Amino acid sequence: MKIAEIRAYPVSFPLPPGGPKLGIGQAVKRDAVMVKITTDSGIVGWGEAHHGRAHTAVAKLIETTLTTLIMGMDATDVVGVWAKIYKGQLASHGMGAGCSLAMSGIDMALWDIRAKAVGWPLYRLLGGRARPIPAYAGGVALGYQEPSALLDEMAPHLAAGYRAVKLRVGDTVMADIARMEATRNAHPELEILTDANIGYTIEDARRVMPAMDGLDIGWLEEPFPAHDHAAYAQAATYGRTPLAAGENHFTRFEFTRLLEDGVVRIWQGDLSKSGGITECMRIAAMASASKISFHPHSSMTGLNQAASIHLLCAIDNGGYFEADISTANKFRDELGSTPWTIRPDGTVLPNEAPGIGVEIDEAWIAAHPPIEGPGYV
Repeated sequence: MKIAEIRAYPVSFPLPPGGPKLGIGQAVKRDAVMVKITTDSGIVGWGEAHHGRAHTAVAKLIETTLTTLIMGMDATDVVGVWAKIYKGQLASHGMGAGCSLAMSGIDMALWDIRAKAVGWPLYRLLGGRARPIPAYAGGVALGYQEPSALLDEMAPHLAAGYRAVKLRVGDTVMADIARMEATRNAHPELEILTDANIGYTIEDARRVMPAMDGLDIGWLEEPFPAHDHAAYAQAATYGRTPLAAGENHFTRFEFTRLLEDGVVRIWQGDLSKSGGITECMRIAAMASASKISFHPHSSMTGLNQAASIHLLCAIDNGGYFEADISTANKFRDELGSTPWTIRPDGTVLPNEAPGIGVEIDEAWIAAHPPIEGPGYV
């Protein structure tokens, strides 16, 4: 079963004015790169490569250099394909993080093919079993509103079953603390997680982390850029709240630095960014040996989210599934079939159809061409 065709589709849709504001700016659109691989036997697999804020460039890399490297290879040889791309593009004189994004989409599509070929849901091929995975309400949501508005936004998700939420911080320290306090006072038993989207300075962290300790916050995610190891090490001395990172760490080699530093104890590799399913299984195994939990970061589309649930069913140190509760996410609601459903107990289950279990609507892709420009202002 050989790789016969590889197509990459950059897709976009605009967000309405006044969309969510995060530590990195105001979101104005959402982008993704969908990867379609067809084998000579006719089996089709789909993957998502993260857009990297350069979705047309990521798609072009897939359809040119990476396609040249792997065309005609055995579609079931995910390790061999990964190694070929790593040696031929990522390891030397390549595009680094951009290549990691691109190869992630290819790898996911090949796992979709492998599972479809044997007629199994992906979790079973990965060595796992179907089991309930705890989910937190996340995605591009629960941001910089007044505390009362934040609680109003949260209410329907808690009613749906969520027992954990992730608040957006990285605004001002006092405003962040006010939102966390309001949430804790309203919901004493709720698991509260936070994500700064690299919006904090060292001084911000020094001020906010003691408050997080007092409010029993589950983690502080990405207060600083991924490569700022000194800042993470310093912030770890400011409180007990665990530091979380990984969505912007690429391949197990960058996670090795996290392991050596020993200050980030919540790992969040992304199946569409960190090197694909093949590499995230390796990263999760590295973490397991040091008693570090693995909570995959969710990318743009329901395809990535569904694949993340499969992976969590197949590892022994899996944590939360990041359920994207963003309003009007067409990549979750329209691009393909239903990727996941929250259950009344706050958990999700993997899809049982062969492969990842999400059917992609190619007509929808054709109707949503790429929108150029940055996704945040």
